[in-house]
Amino acid sequence: MSQNTAPRKQSSAGAWASGGTLFAGVLMLVTGFMDVFQGIAGIAEDDIYTRVGDYVFKFDLTTWGWIHLILGVIIAITGAAILKGAEWGRIAGISLASLNILFQFLFLPYQPWWALFSMAVSIFVIWALATDDAYGTDETF
Repeated sequence: MSQNTAPRKQSSAGAWASGGTLFAGVLMLVTGFMDVFQGIAGIAEDDIYTRVGDYVFKFDLTTWGWIHLILGVIIAITGAAILKGAEWGRIAGISLASLNILFQFLFLPYQPWWALFSMAVSIFVIWALATDDAYGTDETF
């Protein structure tokens, strides 16, 4: 009984998803750290952000600072777990990226360009984690 030890061929879409997963982990780490810094800035001084018009969802910027700080720490930890190939990292990454899109949408009037950029990064993270079939196996990286 011989075992087939030849490496599995991966489709180009699978290779993109696998590389995308690695990149998604790095992006989650960077986004997490940026959210932590954004949170610290919001906690330290309320008037650091410019307000754009009158917005339906009004929150104190100190509250937004704490939200970004806590979410940033959790996103960074999840990004590190994705890079290590932890099984729970994929589901947590998709969930946290979705939550980040929601919070960045609500934060849009305070930092429009950063919020749009962060939402785009989160959409890529969701795509990369949702399409990688080999995630969590030895064949991922």
